[in-house]
Amino acid sequence: MAPHRSFAGKTVVVTGAGGGIGRALCLRFGRAGAHIAALDIDSTGLETLERELADAGVDVSTHTCDVADLARCRDTVRTIEERFGGIDVLINNAGITHRSPFVRTELSVYQRLMAVNFFGALNCTKACLDALLRHKGLIIVISSVAGFSPLLARSGYSASKYALHGFFETLRCELAGPGVRVMIVCPGFTTTQIERRALDGAGESAGYPETGLGKMSSPEEVADAIYRGARSERRLLVLSPLGRLVRLLSRFAPATYERAMTRRFQRELIP
Repeated sequence: MAPHRSFAGKTVVVTGAGGGIGRALCLRFGRAGAHIAALDIDSTGLETLERELADAGVDVSTHTCDVADLARCRDTVRTIEERFGGIDVLINNAGITHRSPFVRTELSVYQRLMAVNFFGALNCTKACLDALLRHKGLIIVISSVAGFSPLLARSGYSASKYALHGFFETLRCELAGPGVRVMIVCPGFTTTQIERRALDGAGESAGYPETGLGKMSSPEEVADAIYRGARSERRLLVLSPLGRLVRLLSRFAPATYERAMTRRFQRELIP
């Protein structure tokens, strides 16, 4: 029989918790009886979340933290352990994106994307690792379909997600013996602020609406699917039918996928 984790009385750390999928995850795990430690660089978003969770009767602590700063991550984790006595689940959700072809993108944009999306997840995982080992915990990594297939004009975002897959799939093997599990999640296009706040090639706001594929999911739908996957200790969750199709096409018919994706996202190449 598949395992079924209970999160009642457990401590769940969520990065990028101030909105979107992160906020929905805090609410979903909070409803399951978990203690929530919410991290975000956006203190205003955290204040709103804290009130919402407290009104729902959830035991919550909020922490303004830039996940790209390892020292800050370590200090924050120490505070969380002092408050709750340990950490059982780490959800690496914080992330940023861009919309700009490589030819018009400054290298500083790539460095920022990797600092948040890749090294941010590594920083938080490193900071939480001792606690997770003690509790035989769970690491959840919010990746993307861009972690296994190209996505036009988002080469930096895709690179950061490919890197997450390589790292956490290897880490899963290393931590299997000590009993820490790793689940990688690939949502489809979701109605969050990440695309609305996308960077352009100079690192400023991209300034035009996002382009997506397929039906947009709500953060609550994504959070509920992640919660169910965490309960059963899934290794990989690809959350949309289109995402599953893209995964198959990019693996077994890459030229077909690339032509379709290029047609769909051609406007992203317009200056």
